Amino acid sequence: MINLEVFGESAAMAAVAELLDEAEGVSRVRVVDATRAAHSVVSAAARPRAVDRLLEEMRRLGVPDADITLTRVEVVGPSATERPEVSLVWEDVLGMAWLNSRPIARYLAFMFVAGVIGGYGVIERNGILIVGAMAVSPDLLPITSIGVGLVSRHASLAGRAFLTLALGLALASVAAAVLTLAQDQLDLIPSSFNIDATVLGSLTTVNDETIAVALAAGVAGMLALETRASSGVGVAISVTTIPAAAYLGVAVGLGEIGNVGGALAVLGTNVAMLVLGASATLIIQRALRRRAVARRGGSPGA
Repeated sequence: MINLEVFGESAAMAAVAELLDEAEGVSRVRVVDATRAAHSVVSAAARPRAVDRLLEEMRRLGVPDADITLTRVEVVGPSATERPEVSLVWEDVLGMAWLNSRPIARYLAFMFVAGVIGGYGVIERNGILIVGAMAVSPDLLPITSIGVGLVSRHASLAGRAFLTLALGLALASVAAAVLTLAQDQLDLIPSSFNIDATVLGSLTTVNDETIAVALAAGVAGMLALETRASSGVGVAISVTTIPAAAYLGVAVGLGEIGNVGGALAVLGTNVAMLVLGASATLIIQRALRRRAVARRGGSPGA
């Protein structure tokens, strides 16, 4: 269920309240006076399928987006046992994608830390550290944002998200490379160390497993974004990116240039398949949403 709250001049809010009261999939419409003179607040409970259409109608009434607040509410009790509906809210997905496409400092810090932990995991042949690096990495966010940008035909969104992803993966690789070079200079890496014999030694060859795993991870990533489960699924996404980025960095740090090309190919293939899987999932979700809305005689919106 989506809680909808709209603020504005009382005359305009009367029209909004009338719109909501007559809309299918909307209930509990209320109008209360605001503290500001001659202003009111309209609130209502709306089913996800109705939200995008309502936003379009309110924009036609001249209501600014800044005066509209949407809150997703988890329904409990007897009503929660009803048959679930397709709950994709396009405005929600698009808004999250724009937010997640930004290369903010926290994202870059997490990618740097993931590179350090992943680098140690490669050098120490420690699978637990590799998993830890995948858990830290937030690369799920820009990957799904690229998919949203492509499906919505927002080239600027897809481009910004891709640059954010590329910057993050490059930072992770640089962190692993600098860590490896420092350890090598300090003779902390055994002379018998062989990067091809590590737990990630297969990350120089693209095969059917590379493609299938990345595609499946892309599907899981988009579904996780839509259901707010990204923190739990992020490891599944990063299994196709962070190990390859860490391996690439370690190879550069050790001067194993022969392995760099293969690692880059694997990383590039993984990213492409992740985006393809995420985009295909979103296309299917939107088609199901349009079909559900059409069955009820509504407007599918975006």
